[in-house]
Amino acid sequence: MPPTGVATGIGSMPGEDFAEATRVVLGQLTGLPHLPELPARSAAASMTGRAVAMLVELGADLQPAGWRLTDAPGRDHKRARSLLGQDLDVVEELAEGYQGPFKVQVAGPWTLAATVERPRGDRALADHGARRELAQSLAEGLRAHVDDVRRRLPGAELVVQVDEPALPAVLTGSVPTASGFSRHRSVAVPEAAETLRWVLDAVAADAAPVVHCCADRVPLEVLTKAGARAVSVDMARIAQAEYDDYAGLLDRGVGVWLGVVPAADPDPVPRDSALVGRVQRLLEDLDVDPETAGDRCVVTPVCGLAGASPRWARQALGLAGQVARHVSAGDGKMTT
Repeated sequence: MPPTGVATGIGSMPGEDFAEATRVVLGQLTGLPHLPELPARSAAASMTGRAVAMLVELGADLQPAGWRLTDAPGRDHKRARSLLGQDLDVVEELAEGYQGPFKVQVAGPWTLAATVERPRGDRALADHGARRELAQSLAEGLRAHVDDVRRRLPGAELVVQVDEPALPAVLTGSVPTASGFSRHRSVAVPEAAETLRWVLDAVAADAAPVVHCCADRVPLEVLTKAGARAVSVDMARIAQAEYDDYAGLLDRGVGVWLGVVPAADPDPVPRDSALVGRVQRLLEDLDVDPETAGDRCVVTPVCGLAGASPRWARQALGLAGQVARHVSAGDGKMTT
């Protein structure tokens, strides 16, 4: 896992120039850079498109309503795979010789099931067999993806961030059906944890699995039962009633990655001292010493930066790094 005083990005970046986004990430996030996602390029480059590109023995195509599972890969599915391979070629070139932690991201099985349609229509979430098959395909594809990244970056210590923004809605039965007039049935915690574990276990031997969820009421029980070594959350969404739960994670050695830097261009730009103070106050409320938290606390933007300007995306990543270093050092007063 990352060393003390480290920041990283959630994944997405603005614009369509992948090489430039990679340079920004490598330059600003020296402790834990990540593979950028640039959804502005096309649906094939979105969070869902990236995950679809990794599926094994399942095909997909792109419909007006989004991605749909098919018997064989369609043109857009092939495009997503090709684009991922091209992006990895760029990373291999620009990060040649890199030593240290490096993060890749993928949409999780439940978010994918709540997003991708079955061949007959409606979400894969509606069909127990379809969502099981989708999760197992994703697990196998992610294992191959991690092997590919390791081959390209042999000096990297890989971290895999599984994005599950839809998981709370899946658990509460809040995901709408295709008609919009109903909701899919809720999924029980044991099944949710088991399915997510298939994906995390696929990489656990070769990479550190982290789960990101930027929604309210992050289902920590599911994430920890599934084997997440760290959870990545929007710090502003942590309710006081959840403090004991987060403190318990840290006590057990599970990392808590705190999203604190705005993801969209803010007005005014927050002072780093204010952000450091927010993180320090939360850690104090959790009875955690910032100077000894070590790799259990990583600072991030609150979510992906796809909607930010290129200027703010660069500044946000740099600001996250400043906040992480000051929090780790126990600094009380910072410059702007």
